[in-house]
This record gives sequence, C-alpha cells and structure tokens, in this order.
Amino acid sequence: MHNPFSQFSPDTPIVLDGAMASELERRGCDLNDPLWSARVLIEQPQLIQDVHYDYFMAGADVATTASYQASFPGFAKRGLSAEESARLMRLSIELAQAARDAFWADEHNQVGRSKPLVAASVGPYGAMLADGSEYRGHYGQSEQQLMDFHRPRIAALLAAGPDLLACETIPCQLEAVAIARLLHEEFPQAVAWISFSCRDDANLSEGTPLADAIAALEPFAQVVAVGVNCTAPRHIAPLLQAAAQTSGKRLLTYPNSGEAYDPVTKTWHGSSDPQAFADAARQWRAAGASCIGGCCRTTPDDIRALAGWLRGR
Repeated sequence: MHNPFSQFSPDTPIVLDGAMASELERRGCDLNDPLWSARVLIEQPQLIQDVHYDYFMAGADVATTASYQASFPGFAKRGLSAEESARLMRLSIELAQAARDAFWADEHNQVGRSKPLVAASVGPYGAMLADGSEYRGHYGQSEQQLMDFHRPRIAALLAAGPDLLACETIPCQLEAVAIARLLHEEFPQAVAWISFSCRDDANLSEGTPLADAIAALEPFAQVVAVGVNCTAPRHIAPLLQAAAQTSGKRLLTYPNSGEAYDPVTKTWHGSSDPQAFADAARQWRAAGASCIGGCCRTTPDDIRALAGWLRGR
C-alpha cells in the first residue's frame, strides 16, 4: 500500500481543488438531472477536463473526479448497461489524468510544485438517491448493504488507476466504516480519504459526533486522511479541532463557499468572496488541516486565492 500523500512534506499544506458541478453550471451546463455532474461525462466530457486543468493552473495539488454521482444503479436508470457505466466511471478518472499530464508537461508549472494527484470521487449512498439523503444519512441500510452498494463502483474506479479514492460528503459513521471495512477486506492496495458532511460545530449530518466517527476510522491504515467537506465554513474550525483530538491521520477540509443550499428547491442563496474564503482558511490551517480546498460553489478563483496564501505568494 502506497500513500500518495507521502510525496508532500508533513509540514507542507496540500491544496485541494474546488467544486466541479457548480463550476460546470457556471460554464453553461444544465445539471438539473439526478446524475448531476456525471451527466456531463456523457454529453460534454471535454468540459470536465478543462475544469480540472483550470484548477491545476489555479494551484490545486489534487483533482477530484466527476464521479461523485456516478453509480451503477444511477446509470441504469438512464438505460446504460453495466459496461457503459463502468466506462464512464473510468472516463472520469482519465479526464483528470489527461488534465494533470497536460499541466505537468509544461516545465514552468513544475516550479515549486509536486506532481498533482488524481482522487476518484466516491459519493455516499444518498447521492445515488438524488433526494438530499446525503445531508441526512438515515438510509435504513445495514453496513453489509452499504458495502455491497459501494463495491462495484470502487472496483470500476480503481481499475482506471487513480492515486487514491475521495470518499466524500459521508453523512453517517455507519457508511464510513462500511467503506473502510470494504477497502480493508477486498481492496488492500487502495488508499482513500474519508470526509464527512456536518450539520453544526460538532455533529455529522446524521447526528453522530464527528469525533466519534473519526475515532472509528483510526484503526484503518488505508484511510490516510479524514475530515469535513460540503459544510458551511463557519462550522469548520471547531469540527477540525474535535477531529484533531481523536486522529493521528492527515486532516482535510473543503467546505462550501459560504452560500446556503436549499435541498428542496436545489438552489443556493447568499454570496461568496475568494479572498474571504482564503482568509477563513487560516483558521482551518491553525485548527490542524493540512489538506484544504473547496466544495460546492467554490471556483478556480477561490483555489487561486487559497493556494496563494498557503504557498506564501
């Protein structure tokens, strides 16, 4: 098992990328679809590659693939076969790899940088339901059922050779442990980060204290980083402080822009500012985060401001 983060110094902050779906919308894509950004894998894959490239240019050390919403049941609802679904999942990784390789081919981009990583996004079971369940976590599924759901998708994603898995927006401890156990039992060479969605300063979206969920992942060596994403920025510092008390793993965070999401109307309200986002990241770094990026509604401008501060430029 190789930890891809080992190429970075423990004291060097790692810059994650920002939102994929909302950035695609900003560029004219219609994502009013249960497949969300995975729809663009089918219709306009080059746009996804372009977004990845722009995040690398903005300073991202890691690209998170457009596979968050991709699943065999979800694609099947659109009439795609298992073979077509697996191909699209592999494509999500290939697009990020192509963007990374194009970025790295320019020697000017290598100055002061480590070669960026590609993290295959693994969304929660609730993302497949496309009903906001990933912000509640009460699925009515057992640990074994969740393992069975994640198994074929993780196998398909790993077949494309990502550097690691980004298991993200996980709303409940049960699902996080199911993923970690699945990796341990069936994918021993895979490594992953597991990142939770939280509803306040202390608890997962489902209600379990984040500290308890983080502690439950501590025995799993393949989980190389833990943290919080898709959460309001105001909650991040206290959540990281709680996580730091129970974990010796790298801590990561990539919160939303600061705007508020209404899962019923599927609309965003409020405003965001790249410099304010980067300024807030100082608190997250002080609270222990060594991997910092953005989630929903963040843009390459946010990542550029963030990378500029983290790298002292």
